[in-house]
Amino acid sequence: MGATNHPTDGGRHWPADRLNALRLGQRLVAEVPASRPGRRAFVDITPLTTSGDVQARREGWKRADRARTFRLQHWDYDGERVAGFDYDVGAVLVRAATVVGEAALAGTLGAWRLRPEQFLFPWRTDDPR
Repeated sequence: MGATNHPTDGGRHWPADRLNALRLGQRLVAEVPASRPGRRAFVDITPLTTSGDVQARREGWKRADRARTFRLQHWDYDGERVAGFDYDVGAVLVRAATVVGEAALAGTLGAWRLRPEQFLFPWRTDDPR
């Protein structure tokens, strides 16, 4: 897939499939360095659901939105629990942010020293959530 460069993304390129996924309300995840050995950490971007999304889902389609609100969360987990049922035992929320729009998302990713191409669909990661 090609990359899409949005005018407000600071020159960072979103892979087109993942930018479209965000616009359609799909969560994305990046594994990031953990706080110490034996830990694993992930940052997720979750587009917040609106009443327009709920209505579209009822009608059998997904609504694209370039001005979505996104919740970002950086979690640090016990590495031995990531694949298990109790993945949240000992988990630490490192930081979180809620941003409105793609420009604010790009700004927050830059501040957190993350690149759009790091983010994958959740099923392509070991993220436990």
